[in-house]
Amino acid sequence: MRRTRPEFRRPVRRRWFPNVFWLTLCGFVVLVLIVFLTRESAKPASRSVLSKRTYRQVMTMESLNVTDEMLNPDSITRQLTDQISLAKAYIVIAKESNNLQFAWELSTQIRNSQILLSNAALRRSPLTLGESNTAVREMAFLLFQAQQLHYDSATMIMRLKARIQELEEQTSSVTDKSSKYGQIAAEEVPKSLYCLGVRLTTEWFNLSKLQQTVFEKTQSGIKLKDNSLYHFCIFSDNILATSVVVNSTALNSQNPDRIVFHLVTDEVNFAAMKAWFTMNRFRQVTVDVQKFEDFSWLNASYVPVLKQLQDSDTKNYYFSGNNDGGKTPIKFRNPKYLSMLNHLRFYIPEVFPALNKLVFLDDDVVVQKDLAGLFTVDLNGNVNGAVETCMETFHRYHKYLNYSHPLIRSHFDPDACGWAFGMNVFDLVEWRKRNVTGIYHYWQEKNVDRTLWKLGTLPPGLLTFYGLTEPLDPNWHVLGLGYTNVEEDVIENGAVLHFNGNLKPWLKIGMDKYKPFWEKYVDYSHPMLEQCNFR
Repeated sequence: MRRTRPEFRRPVRRRWFPNVFWLTLCGFVVLVLIVFLTRESAKPASRSVLSKRTYRQVMTMESLNVTDEMLNPDSITRQLTDQISLAKAYIVIAKESNNLQFAWELSTQIRNSQILLSNAALRRSPLTLGESNTAVREMAFLLFQAQQLHYDSATMIMRLKARIQELEEQTSSVTDKSSKYGQIAAEEVPKSLYCLGVRLTTEWFNLSKLQQTVFEKTQSGIKLKDNSLYHFCIFSDNILATSVVVNSTALNSQNPDRIVFHLVTDEVNFAAMKAWFTMNRFRQVTVDVQKFEDFSWLNASYVPVLKQLQDSDTKNYYFSGNNDGGKTPIKFRNPKYLSMLNHLRFYIPEVFPALNKLVFLDDDVVVQKDLAGLFTVDLNGNVNGAVETCMETFHRYHKYLNYSHPLIRSHFDPDACGWAFGMNVFDLVEWRKRNVTGIYHYWQEKNVDRTLWKLGTLPPGLLTFYGLTEPLDPNWHVLGLGYTNVEEDVIENGAVLHFNGNLKPWLKIGMDKYKPFWEKYVDYSHPMLEQCNFR
């Protein structure tokens, strides 16, 4: 077959894609080589620059390290900080020297330096000499001026020491005044309580029906001597507080008809107390009211403390403290210690001669559980059942008694565990058998000059019931609601809450977070309470 002539041949297609691919690949390789060679050539120069950089420039690259900056002897930040500290001390001295203009200049420069430090901290880089040179120089000039004004170190130290001593004296004075005013506030009778006492006394003498009701109850007072019942006693002149104790006990009791309350007050509050507990009902609880002035055995020949309380020197000590130049703390001179109601707790067998077992309650407690279990507690032959308070060293015997006295030192262990008055179970049979009241008389006569103890009824109680006290479960008696913070779970599990301390719940100074535990047992809608503006 004959070939076609060249001019008539079909043109061959050219393949461009392979050529483009290879050209692109070659270009990419060349570009990578150029970048690599460029980096290699730049490395020596970078190292050279890095070796020439200062400490502060390196820190700028790696972010600010405050510790290294403050330890560095060339640190501008450290220099400024030291200047500020010294300037603050000089401001105090300048103000005391009445050089207010200079104090103002120091304060202004301190603010300028602090702004520089703040800006450096925000940008996380150290201060440079250029930006801080003016601030350092101006502060140095002011510090030099301070030295020329004799604000040298020795003078500054002496003046600061004098200032510290002055502030300590002021603090001590304020603390003493606070304690004194707090004590006065705690001893003051609120107007509402005073009003209630007056109105109740008037009701008692105006309404013969009240007196007739009391007479009829007295005639049928078999329960008052029945030892199969639950007997409680309170010695108080506070009508409302006593009412809360009785009401809270009644409302939380499973058998209120088996409860008998023996209330002892003074002649001033006797009619009002009688009227209140005659007018009001506390479920089926039996309430009996007496006044201690009716106790024939309560006289100075039998009761040493009564003789002491009648002594003019003792009254002067408690009321004014003039015999020691007023050095005795006010808490040791509380006039409540002159009240016989405060000392009757040592004469319970004489007050209730027919009873064998009894629970003593203070008037600043609230009962929130059934207390019937207290009458089945085994005291193991002891006289007093009480909750111990020696979880801390503060409540051991050495805190309450004078162990420099040989009589105390030879009879009592200073680390013996203290316990609390306010909720106590007393076995009156054992009390009489062991002549506990006689022990109390012995120690009271030894303390006629107040050298064994000074404060309250707890110290003589610790002496009287030493070796005769049975520890109770702490949940029976929770203390501290009148002066400190108590854990919520402890309060919740407590049978008796005690507002011991100055911050009583019926006072304005009482602790607000604990008042509801007490106020829930007060009927503020009662006509008498409304008339006297309670709340």
